[in-house]
Amino acid sequence: MSKSATPIAILVTVTAVVSAVAPACAAAPTKVWVSNAGVDSASCGAVTAPCKTFGQAQTNVAAGGEIGVLTPGDYAPVFIAKSVSITNDSTGEAGIQVGSSGTGVQVNAGPGDIVGLRGLVIDGLGTGGFGIEFLHGSALHVQNCVIRNFEGFANSVGLLFAPSGHSRLFLSDSLIYNNGGVAVSGGIQIAPQGAGSSADAVIDRVHLENNVRGLWVQGGLNGSHVVLRDSVVSGNAADGIFAETASGGGPAFIVVERITAVNNAASGIHADGPGATVLLSDSTISRNGAGVTTANSGQLISYGNNRNNNNLGPEGTATGFFGPF
Repeated sequence: MSKSATPIAILVTVTAVVSAVAPACAAAPTKVWVSNAGVDSASCGAVTAPCKTFGQAQTNVAAGGEIGVLTPGDYAPVFIAKSVSITNDSTGEAGIQVGSSGTGVQVNAGPGDIVGLRGLVIDGLGTGGFGIEFLHGSALHVQNCVIRNFEGFANSVGLLFAPSGHSRLFLSDSLIYNNGGVAVSGGIQIAPQGAGSSADAVIDRVHLENNVRGLWVQGGLNGSHVVLRDSVVSGNAADGIFAETASGGGPAFIVVERITAVNNAASGIHADGPGATVLLSDSTISRNGAGVTTANSGQLISYGNNRNNNNLGPEGTATGFFGPF
């Protein structure tokens, strides 16, 4: 005749089951580290056992967590699908080298997700497709980064901000140069995609140099609103700053404050299409193919405190003025 299990035996059994299950249910770490000497694994990321690549670190870290850089190195392209920050603070160059037609950082996260990138050097090596490609998420913060040499496609861009919803870009203290293939390419392209999409951006203390287009803002269906200030747009093979809309689409609206647009092969500033509007304050436009250009009902509105002269072609004129208030 069998005997019933004693309370002690039941307790031992339950404890053993819980102990076996607990590791599988352990929460993902909120801080994961990478190192040039690290080793990728499903459990890497501790400061004593760092990962080798940003991709593995992104897989291992908890949503909303941070990836920190311990040593200089190349950390490979990364696909980001959740809220995460990648941070390099003064450890030397944290690079992402991108192969032929590849993308350095692609963000396709969920609603409400926020991604931060700081202190990275993203290099297309002359054949990469896109440096940073943002497709979906709430916001992208980029600080103190270098994005260069993305020339692999005819439409290659250093930073492509093309959200399929309403998203925000915050970019500061960065250098974006030598990007683009032909005319429809360049340093930064802001181009919301599809119904219900729009973009807001603030760009501070950024150099856009030697790209095809410098900053290219498209209205899409619901509009783009951009502030560019305290920046240099120079040596680009086409327009330095280009706002573009299509009939029936949303506005491409750019506030430009305290910038220098110089030595761009086409126009320093160009507004093309209904709803393409540039507000210009305390800026210098010089030595460009043309100073300012408006076409197809595009508008350039000046605050009356700008310097637009010594361009190689026509200086151009504002379509309107704002007086002091």
